[in-house]
Amino acid sequence: MKRVVITGTGIYSVLGKNIDEVTKSLYEGKSGIILDPIRKEIGFRSALTGALEKPNLKEFLSRRMRVGMPEQAEYAYIATVEALKNAKIEQEYLNNNIVGILYGNDSSAFPVIKGWEKLKEKKDTLLIGSGGIFQQMNSTVSMNLSVIFKLKGINFTISGACASGSHAIGIGSVLIRQGLQDMIICGGAQEINPESTGSFDGLSAFSVREDDPTKASRPFDKDRDGLVPSGGAATVIIESYENAKKRGAPILAEVLGYGFSSNGEHISQPNVAGPSLSLELTLKNAHLKAPDIDYINAHATSTPVGDMNEAQAIYKVFGSKIPVSSTKSMTGHEMWMGGASEVIYSLLMSQNNFIAPNINFENPDEYSEKLNIIPKTKEHKINTFLSNSFGFGGTNSSLIIRKL
Repeated sequence: MKRVVITGTGIYSVLGKNIDEVTKSLYEGKSGIILDPIRKEIGFRSALTGALEKPNLKEFLSRRMRVGMPEQAEYAYIATVEALKNAKIEQEYLNNNIVGILYGNDSSAFPVIKGWEKLKEKKDTLLIGSGGIFQQMNSTVSMNLSVIFKLKGINFTISGACASGSHAIGIGSVLIRQGLQDMIICGGAQEINPESTGSFDGLSAFSVREDDPTKASRPFDKDRDGLVPSGGAATVIIESYENAKKRGAPILAEVLGYGFSSNGEHISQPNVAGPSLSLELTLKNAHLKAPDIDYINAHATSTPVGDMNEAQAIYKVFGSKIPVSSTKSMTGHEMWMGGASEVIYSLLMSQNNFIAPNINFENPDEYSEKLNIIPKTKEHKINTFLSNSFGFGGTNSSLIIRKL
């Protein structure tokens, strides 16, 4: 079985538009959450959201390339360009080698609604636009990036709710470990617009702490009242150790374990057994024990039931000593992107010897008080970390990664 390593990362996040900006925000405990008055006008229960500027790709891509890209594909393009650069991969390498793409994405709501509204107005499907179909499909990110970067390897989208980005890295690592691919561009992307989150808001899942947006996302805190939607894109270049050494790549970390499970119960309410199984399986696959983990980046989205059950699962498997924090306290819930971005956030902490804070953690509940939750930035050496991602339908993914 081949070793799987990470050689490049790139990100376009509410914490920053590149790796350096994001590292600074993580260390400072800076929130990317704002209040969007337009959502209130539309009829949202909560107008809280992550704030992210759309990139201008006109100077990088032709109109023909851009016409089929919705916003999340644009974010993913920026993140992937940075990841490829950091991995020292030029277009010539992509042209001459078999490189795949597995990207997490589970919606493309805005293009669907936009196309339907145009059809109702114009009464002519020809006026929807030639790029409409490519923007509307869930596979929009992987299909666009595979064409832009001329990729020849595996090419499909992982649609696993809020665990999509994590599953993309996990499945990619399995393929490389088995020798089926040498290199895969993995990641996750999430659109930030009211159209994509209206139904979510209708479930009363969002925080309504609108008086102070930066205080709204409060994972594990007793007074949490819901998540804050967010998004962007994160790209992780994974490849076999042999391939990375052969091309003289910068080796950042090794993917040691991938654990997964399904809760098998309620479609939106998580349980304890499913996440516990995912945690146990990733430890088994990594050939590690609980004390070998230096830090856990929790899924914890700031929902009452979700955080409670994850806290119980972490305590059951790892006990109370290992440092835990949820970067969603700063980013909000990046949904399809989160599993990939949180691997990057954790790797940045590992590379810079600190734990980013679980901001707004002021009052523990009966379950979170049993964990070693880090409320303020802490200087700490992290060699091996675990990142959790869970999603609707009871899908769970856990990754263990070690800095090299």
